[in-house]
Amino acid sequence: MNLIGHFAARHGRTVQTAIIGTGGFGRSYLAQARHVDGLACRVAVDRDAETAVAALASVGVDVARIVSCTDAAAARAAWDAGHFIAAGDLAAVAALPLDVVLEATGDPEVGARHAEMAIAAGHHVVMVTKETDSVIGPILSRMARDRGVVVAPVDGDQPSLLIGLATWAQVIGLRIVAAGKSSEYDFVFDPDTGQVISNGTTVAAPGLADWLDPTDRPWADVAAGRAHALRALPQRAVPDLCELTLVANALGLMPDRADLHAPIARIPEVADLMTDQGGLLSEQGRLDVFHCLRLAGEVSFAGGVFVTVACDDAATWDMLRDKGHVVSRDGRTAMIGLPRHLLGLEAATTVFEAALHGVSSGAHAPRPVVDLTAFADADLPAGTVLRAEGHHHSIAHVSSRMTPARAVADDVPVPYYLAAGRTLRRDVAAGQPILCGDVALDEGSTLLRLRRMQDAVTDWGAGSGA
Repeated sequence: MNLIGHFAARHGRTVQTAIIGTGGFGRSYLAQARHVDGLACRVAVDRDAETAVAALASVGVDVARIVSCTDAAAARAAWDAGHFIAAGDLAAVAALPLDVVLEATGDPEVGARHAEMAIAAGHHVVMVTKETDSVIGPILSRMARDRGVVVAPVDGDQPSLLIGLATWAQVIGLRIVAAGKSSEYDFVFDPDTGQVISNGTTVAAPGLADWLDPTDRPWADVAAGRAHALRALPQRAVPDLCELTLVANALGLMPDRADLHAPIARIPEVADLMTDQGGLLSEQGRLDVFHCLRLAGEVSFAGGVFVTVACDDAATWDMLRDKGHVVSRDGRTAMIGLPRHLLGLEAATTVFEAALHGVSSGAHAPRPVVDLTAFADADLPAGTVLRAEGHHHSIAHVSSRMTPARAVADDVPVPYYLAAGRTLRRDVAAGQPILCGDVALDEGSTLLRLRRMQDAVTDWGAGSGA
């Protein structure tokens, strides 16, 4: 597709945007927006205006052109004067003539408040905060449609990119066997030292060399052997499951197991592993993640996305194998990958889809298929505060599962980010799901209110996860 032609309507028009959250994603968007024809981002919102000012200045905006605003009147005056605007609250800038608001705080509760406010103001919303989306994505989409706008996941992050890749495969008639992504950080193996480096951490990997070449061993054995050799590294990450939850709710695909298989694999092996024909999956149409195992100097998958597809015509795929495409050893499946996600650098395509065409880069009407739910990895006493912290917004001693979506109730596993920041009302033993009734949910929470609204309008008998 010629994207310049697809977005031709932008010529002579500037799409006006605001970014909320100026961390890694938000700052990269601010920087790239200055280079995109037909796109402007003159508004930055963060926890305080000073942080937003610093972000704007860091991408080359003249400080003399940045105005800190605390109310709508000041923001409108600054806007009309052509200034850049920094604010510590979306409420100060929500009434500006914006086309698209990008929510990138990573805070599930704050993200819910911002999304609701932006929709009410008539703005399209690009939902970078997947934590919010995993809990209330379907109701936000419905609310937006009722206002004549859209809520979209963002090109630049894996959910939107995987939805795009999977739907492209379907459009051209390929039969999807599996879909997924690689984890954020490669596992880089040094055979000379027997060590693996991942995300700046070096660990010994005793026995990994014995599993580097799978030969003709069963793939389940290979996956188990590698997992054991690298047991010093985490092999399940909440963000990976969170992102695939969004894909499940957009495409209706399900995981093969609630915590995923998450094999450690070299890129050419994915076509063999991600299949139900001698691989790890029990059936077709499944979601999963793999950890990219490579040697230093070998190509990375860079946190990219993939589909495995059925090779329905052997002669065609023999030809494609000869051209370097990744085809399984038995020739029945192939892996097609998109080995990138460029954060805010490629968000413009989602922004233009929303502003120019009124279309989400995700599903038109996502539905609750899967919930990302919380699972105790250690004994958690009553009174424990379930704080989501760090770059990955994860809760200490609490992992996640992708379980069939259900309405919030005391005896139902609690959505992971609905529990974040809340206190346990009763003890939860290691190895048990954390239930809604175990958590002191905040009745004043925007996230909880919108989740209950989503539950109330869901037809649980019409193909939802229940």
